[in-house]
Amino acid sequence: MRIARLLGTILGTTLLTTTVVLTQPALAGPRGSTSLDGTALRDALDAVHEAGMYGVFSSVRDGGERWTGAAGVADVGTGRPVTPGMRQRVGSISKTFTAVGLLQQAERGRIRLDAPVSDYLPDLIPGERGRQITVRMLLNHTSGIGDYVAGAFPSLTRGSTASLDEERFRSVRPQELVRLGLTAPATGRPGSVPGTYSNTNYVIAGLLLEEVTGQKAYTYLTRNVIDRAGLRHTYLPRTPFLKGPHPRMYESFHGLIDPPRDYSVYDMSWAYTAGSVVSTTDDLNRFYRALLGGELVGAASLDEMTRTVPVSGMDYGLGIYALDLPCGRFWGHDGAVFGAGTIALSSRDGERQMAVAQNLMKYQEIDENGVPQAHPIDNALGTYVVRALCPAAPEAGAASPEARREGLTRLPRIDDSLLTGGAPAGRPSA
Repeated sequence: MRIARLLGTILGTTLLTTTVVLTQPALAGPRGSTSLDGTALRDALDAVHEAGMYGVFSSVRDGGERWTGAAGVADVGTGRPVTPGMRQRVGSISKTFTAVGLLQQAERGRIRLDAPVSDYLPDLIPGERGRQITVRMLLNHTSGIGDYVAGAFPSLTRGSTASLDEERFRSVRPQELVRLGLTAPATGRPGSVPGTYSNTNYVIAGLLLEEVTGQKAYTYLTRNVIDRAGLRHTYLPRTPFLKGPHPRMYESFHGLIDPPRDYSVYDMSWAYTAGSVVSTTDDLNRFYRALLGGELVGAASLDEMTRTVPVSGMDYGLGIYALDLPCGRFWGHDGAVFGAGTIALSSRDGERQMAVAQNLMKYQEIDENGVPQAHPIDNALGTYVVRALCPAAPEAGAASPEARREGLTRLPRIDDSLLTGGAPAGRPSA
């Protein structure tokens, strides 16, 4: 999930570095002509694997044209190759699904975006805080509620990754996650900007969805979002095990776990509606195409979703964010869980799309200040993303090392919680 700053430290490092370096004006080709260069996409994806990524797979779409590819291995022990149609835990991309569910309820008049959360869940957020925080503030991360992740994995605050294994099969209720988030220091006053990215917001959003629909969140989202979008390989898991073909998911935690450990079997109740969706890269493109095409919510709701505010260095709407690349503005989300990272981006008209997934996380070394350092994988991923979405843009590799270093200091900081944004305090063994 965007547990910490997945794209702020991994993909986002890549994307924003590339965005800063590639400052050419939009160079998108004319509609009606395909720009899916399979050879170039294949080479760019291979380069991500050659830079050190275990396995990477992707789907790219331009109008009616589609390309899929994969490079590397799904299992480092057996050498089993990764394939384009594999399932992946997509983390915080789940937030777009949850936001869609709540906007559908707003269209039905069951909730109001600017109503206090306490109107619907009077006992969840105690006191005046519950009366000040609105539904909109949950969805655009301006509630000021802290993240629950450090509380859910307490060893991280003591410089150890032991909690990752201790909590692997623990089932945790969403109300407990909310309690941990409310106990964490507030990140600001309700409604103040810039906002701060917090997974707690989307756990509360899931509980709100259950309250107003009278259904379990996974039941509602399956019927009204996943099925309605025509997604055939997307689901919210009810067990720690993934269904269907999938890669192993390796976590390094910046060298604290050496060799990287497989976390593909994991109880995802800790992520709930903030980050537990499983999908494929092709399904993610289909989902965002359906959303941006008005198949899941109406035009007024889409306008609400794409009204952005500054949140942890990003332009964040309601469960979706905007990212400016050399050929224009793209919409989507990224996600990270232990061992798996995913990003899905689409042009506003849903015509140009890319989703890419990887099965090795937090592979970067960190400096004495706990800041992850650039890795060749980062640059290769950035080159691939720009190649996929902006095929007419100049090569990212043409930038000077100085320009790249400058770009690396101008990254989004999506979330300052511990899991992806930096190493735990100290350097004990895992």
